[in-house]
Amino acid sequence: MSESEIRSHLARALDWDEAHASFDRVIDGIAPGFRGRAPAGLPYSPWQLLEHLRLTQEDILDFCRNPDYHERRWPDEYWPASPEPPDADAWERSIAAVRRDREALARLAKDPSLDLTAPLPHGSGQTLLRELLLVLDHTAYHLGELVVVRRALGIWR
Repeated sequence: MSESEIRSHLARALDWDEAHASFDRVIDGIAPGFRGRAPAGLPYSPWQLLEHLRLTQEDILDFCRNPDYHERRWPDEYWPASPEPPDADAWERSIAAVRRDREALARLAKDPSLDLTAPLPHGSGQTLLRELLLVLDHTAYHLGELVVVRRALGIWR
């Protein structure tokens, strides 16, 4: 496999649904009345999981691109405090931001001028490849949680 094919594969993997449900499938059709509800026995609402995905992906993208990156405080700056979206438009804004940042990560993956395996200059040994794989793994993990939350709420099809 050529480097170009590897890069394309990484970019596609950010949004595939071959081995699990895609981001779009998992978030599709969650009615406003369910977005802020955490099912009994589970710690997160759909909103909290969506917003955590957005915040974390945004942070990783910032780390990849920004030589002046500053690490966020865990867990306060990675999880929303409230189980409910702060306003009626927050859900759609968060989804749009996840998609926008995912596309930016895909562009980084496909950029032949960026060395996938070289340590990022402002990091402590992290590489672009490591960060892309981190986003893939983290997203898959929390999308699985969101499927479980939807099942517990009776809204998974």
